[in-house]
Amino acid sequence: MVNLKDPKLYINRELSWLKFNTRVLEEAEDEQNPLLERLKFIAIYGTNLDEFYMIRVAGLKKLFKYRIRVTGPDKMTPLEQLRAIRAYLHDEKKRLEKDFFEIIERLKKEGLYLKDYSELDEEEKKRIDEYFYSNLYPVIVPIAVDATHPFPHLNNLSFALALKLADNANPSDIKYGLIRIPRVLPRFVRSDDNTYIPIESVVQAHIDSLFPGYHVLSSAPFRVTRNADIEIEEEEADDFMELLAEGLKLRRKGEIVRLEIGADADDELIAFLKEHLLIHDDDIYRYRIPLNLAGLWEIVSNKNFPHLLFEPYTPKILPPLDSAESVYSVIDQEDVMLYHPYESFEPVVKFIEEASKDPDVLAIRMTLYRVGKNSPIVKALIDAAESGKQVTAMVELKARFDEENNLIWARELEKAGAHVIFGIPGFKVHAKIAQVIKKDGDKLRQYVHIGTGNYNPTTAKIYTDVSLLTSDRSITEDATRFFHFLTGFSKKTKLSTLYMSPFQIKPKLLQLIEQESKKGKEGHIIAKMNSLVDADIIEALYKASIAGVKIDLIIRGICCLRPGVEGVSDNIKVISIVGKYLEHARIFYFKHASPSVYISSADWMPRNLERRIELMTPILDPEIAERLLEILSIQLKDNVKARVLLPDGNYIKRKPEKGKPAINSQLLMEEYAKLLFATHQKNTTTKAKRLARRLLKES
Repeated sequence: MVNLKDPKLYINRELSWLKFNTRVLEEAEDEQNPLLERLKFIAIYGTNLDEFYMIRVAGLKKLFKYRIRVTGPDKMTPLEQLRAIRAYLHDEKKRLEKDFFEIIERLKKEGLYLKDYSELDEEEKKRIDEYFYSNLYPVIVPIAVDATHPFPHLNNLSFALALKLADNANPSDIKYGLIRIPRVLPRFVRSDDNTYIPIESVVQAHIDSLFPGYHVLSSAPFRVTRNADIEIEEEEADDFMELLAEGLKLRRKGEIVRLEIGADADDELIAFLKEHLLIHDDDIYRYRIPLNLAGLWEIVSNKNFPHLLFEPYTPKILPPLDSAESVYSVIDQEDVMLYHPYESFEPVVKFIEEASKDPDVLAIRMTLYRVGKNSPIVKALIDAAESGKQVTAMVELKARFDEENNLIWARELEKAGAHVIFGIPGFKVHAKIAQVIKKDGDKLRQYVHIGTGNYNPTTAKIYTDVSLLTSDRSITEDATRFFHFLTGFSKKTKLSTLYMSPFQIKPKLLQLIEQESKKGKEGHIIAKMNSLVDADIIEALYKASIAGVKIDLIIRGICCLRPGVEGVSDNIKVISIVGKYLEHARIFYFKHASPSVYISSADWMPRNLERRIELMTPILDPEIAERLLEILSIQLKDNVKARVLLPDGNYIKRKPEKGKPAINSQLLMEEYAKLLFATHQKNTTTKAKRLARRLLKES
């Protein structure tokens, strides 16, 4: 009898995440990607790592501090995980630096330059000097550190220069200081349209101007990362918005968990910073490349090099939503599925904007998780509330790193007269759902949008997600129950057609997996998601594999399941697709279930299944179910951007077999949408769909 709780059957969550970020770095190494896209992947890699340290590493340090021994089914202790993370990242640092310099050298040949101040010619230096005195000198802050000048507080992700100075009149008098470089300043100074100079290089060249009477013995740029996880005692919160605002201030002051510093920093400067920052040696990373890789977006955004970016793709508005007809008239006739970003998010925006202006609309209800700035959806809700419609907005103020933005929108909605709620105590509301209630003569008609992604038109252009627009009564009635649950008192609400966590999704998934297990070798499960962590789900999948069920998993990020283990997971294959778009949709297929296809806002993680309010939606329309299954099938055939997870936890890139075509599932879906859009101009919708589907099947 196999022990399915054996720690060897589980990959550590944090190490699995690091492997995901390595796959992002691989995209920076892929010579098939245009140069600026490769640089963009380095920026994404750095941003990902910032968040990982702010949340995950900070959390492990806290667990270690409180002497908690075991944290997951792999049974690694917090200290073991911290050591493994540090070893992995210190080793990967060399690879990151090599990739960065290779890309920068290639960009030089294209006429795009990243230069140190010392590399500039005299004319360029003169221009940069003028820029320094007019734009930087008044803003940057020189700071002395001694007995009368305490070491300053440095906010999370603060960027500064550490300095060792000598008095010109008395060279043996050594002083230490800092120069803070505020975030309001650009990461790079430009000497012309195509030449970028790291701001710290410019400041270093002018230190004598900031500390007159002293000369520089050594200097180094550095950056600190703090614990950014906000803890909120909701039971004690009289005003949740006020409490969250306080929490955001505290985020800037959390314990320091990482120090990044220029590779040239001497030992005395390091000792000076260690003394004041109280940082562990292994959490100090010396880099030869510019710190704050997110700043590379400034270079990626240069408009003079479009040939160094992916060919732009414009999301399509496809039939049946491509006419001037009201969105609601279309939904009255049929359910509509959209697959973003190949299909435009505009119909979802229109769904809310039309409702805000329609005099027959009585109520609009929505969950808002990450809506972005200048949100047309929130503006439409504000208009609707101001015109007297009943607007209910569940604004999740605990959406990590979007709290401040959501706080602003919550206040604007309240001002407009909307009923704003902030979730259920103890739970994040991560479900993506909107409901519109309309008068139709003496009756009411209800319409629902359910998605796997956020109500954010900007991210909808780069995240792959699924939208469902429906007026199906079984779903609209569940939507009403769901919003009543959010706004009222209810300990356990069960929905009839939809499934809601924390009460229903996990039991339903376990039931569906077990049901497929009973079919043995006839069984088939395909599941696409961002992360698979939940031990109970993994154990159920192992049992299904042992029973002979074929299991295909498409998991972009963390996967704690170990595939290909003899006698346990021989029938499980796991791939990860990392490419032009961020794979974000959650789609599940169970061959013998009825219905067999589901979409969800939830990954298969304990936090989603047990500690969040999420929704899982059965696809009732056979044609939409078939289309979603086609999407899964295409992704399973990807041999360009897919990586295969091996039993040892490593990933290898899948390559086309000899004589077989290369299949990049993301580019293929672009072609599908383009073909469907083009053929619909001349043919019926049915014929257009048939032609487009043939393209997919032939590929």
